[in-house]
Amino acid sequence: MKSFLLKDQKQFMNQLLKSGLFDHFLLSEASIHGAVSYHVDGHVNRDFFDAEEWEELAADGAEYIPFSYFRPVCYELIRGKHTPVSFKLVFLLSPANAERTIASADCGLSARDVSGMFLNLSFREGAMTFTSGISYRTFTTDHALDAAWDALTARFLSKNNISFDVR
Repeated sequence: MKSFLLKDQKQFMNQLLKSGLFDHFLLSEASIHGAVSYHVDGHVNRDFFDAEEWEELAADGAEYIPFSYFRPVCYELIRGKHTPVSFKLVFLLSPANAERTIASADCGLSARDVSGMFLNLSFREGAMTFTSGISYRTFTTDHALDAAWDALTARFLSKNNISFDVR
């Protein structure tokens, strides 16, 4: 697990809210604290979607909503004259992407051993951090997957011109 302090918050927020950069991630949860507080559980509500929409969402086997569905709502909640007091967005790698990432790390683990590969975005007291993390279903002393996920996170930020310092 590594924490990345994001240096250019305005540029990052534009990429987060006005582009599709994070649309391939799933949204596990979100909380935004401004004039009022909003808490979002990213679990898909099956009853909301018609059969065709559900088939498209379920194709990847994900139980969480793609960030692309929440991004316009998130934009409306965050934009305005006042900066939110704080917010936290928890992104989750889709099952298919997690499986590919685990396989490429050559760490001896399978997708069944990992319950999630997360990226936590947090804004609090004027600082914005992006933290990588993995939730395991099984105990392991091998941290090869953690190191690979941390490196992929740093590469993702760099590739997309997001300036950061490692904390």
